[in-house]
Amino acid sequence: MELRTFTTDLTLACGRTLPQARLVYAVWGRLNEAGDNLVLFPTRFGGTHEQNAWAVGPGKALDPARWCVVVPNMLGNGVSTSPSTAEHPQDGLRFPVVTHADNVALQRAMLDADFGGADIALAFGWSMGAQQGYRWAATHPERVKRLFALCGTARTSPHNRVFLESLLAALEADPRYRAGARPVGGLRAMGRIYAGWAYSQPWLKAERFRAMGYASLDDWLIRYWDALFERRDAGDLTAMLRTWIANDVADGGDLAVALGRITARTLVSTTSTDLYFTEADCRAEAAMIPGARYATLESDWGHMAGSGQNPEDAATIDAMLRSLLD
Repeated sequence: MELRTFTTDLTLACGRTLPQARLVYAVWGRLNEAGDNLVLFPTRFGGTHEQNAWAVGPGKALDPARWCVVVPNMLGNGVSTSPSTAEHPQDGLRFPVVTHADNVALQRAMLDADFGGADIALAFGWSMGAQQGYRWAATHPERVKRLFALCGTARTSPHNRVFLESLLAALEADPRYRAGARPVGGLRAMGRIYAGWAYSQPWLKAERFRAMGYASLDDWLIRYWDALFERRDAGDLTAMLRTWIANDVADGGDLAVALGRITARTLVSTTSTDLYFTEADCRAEAAMIPGARYATLESDWGHMAGSGQNPEDAATIDAMLRSLLD
């Protein structure tokens, strides 16, 4: 894996500019002479290129010997330009609202500059990565040959937005949040809310966290969720939440028209227990895409089935990727 950086001034959809916006991206494999083996695999909420590495490797569908896998870090994730790294006056909570249109514009500039404007053989993403994949396929259909949207939607649903707003409210309830201090209480509360959504009710009832090394539910909440969110940056979390809330490939217009522009060979999938991106929502969007196929990933791991944490789910996702690529 090679880590690279692309930098350019980026005019955002909100009208503001990110001067010298930095896109940090990982590359596995090499672009072939025909330029037709590039796989774009954007990151998800709170994740970096490191969390995408599980899907790439020898013998897997995304084998670097065959594919050039490019993983761009989403703006706001703490690796590419983010509230925690931006210069004053765009640092912290002053960071402008970034949309997936902005992420895709920056990624497109990078592909044009560093990969000769190569087409995308496959746009693949989980969660917010799937949102970016949808944006790519809908706005640049001539460049995206295949799309695999895993546990994500092209437009944030009202129910999903309620969850996101509750996370912001948890941060805002901590007086340190607006004061510019580290809102430890708000971060911990945010993690506790997330804990009830990321995995499913059957997963929790079966106490599957014990197989991950946690002695009890309380142990899992404290050592996994509290620890995970306490070390995150509140500004970065806020920026990513705003991007997720704003997610809409139709930009307020007709979703069917926007998705109808997609010409990529498309596979849409979510898990049978995903609380964010339900089967009904994902099936409905797949039906708007010409020729798209929908497949349910049967798992009690909820949304996290798409994260690569569970070997059985990872193997199923790999098989889905292989079927789409082959």
